[in-house]
Amino acid sequence: MRYYLDAEFNGFGGALISIALVPEAEGAASFYGAVECPDPTSWVAAHVMPKLDIEPISYAELQWAFADYLAADPEPVLVADWPEDIVHAARLLVTDDGRRLIISAVRFELAEVVNFSTAELSHVPHNAWHDAVALRTFCMARRVTTK
Repeated sequence: MRYYLDAEFNGFGGALISIALVPEAEGAASFYGAVECPDPTSWVAAHVMPKLDIEPISYAELQWAFADYLAADPEPVLVADWPEDIVHAARLLVTDDGRRLIISAVRFELAEVVNFSTAELSHVPHNAWHDAVALRTFCMARRVTTK
């Protein structure tokens, strides 16, 4: 199944703050998690942190929860609008001691997102879950209109 991915992080190249996966299938459960961000940039402090709407957990707990969520699907495809979102998702699947957390294949896709803007399309911009929902809506509508 395809899952629409969004991540919030502490500035470009910064540490992961939150990540969401919204499945393509209507009614299927989504994934949303966050970790502590002890020293956010001023922009992140103003625009991301107030919108988390979830209690942060440890990075290791987030890794296991993310891997457990994906383990139910034998062929997950994670679709993102930004390359760094893919980087953070892939990093979640590797432990500090170099183990891979899931056995199944995971594919990543960088979506063509001309005219996509979370600022305009997300109900809560800079909240990873809402931004992933907006990406799903945009990509699904685009697939329907291009058929």
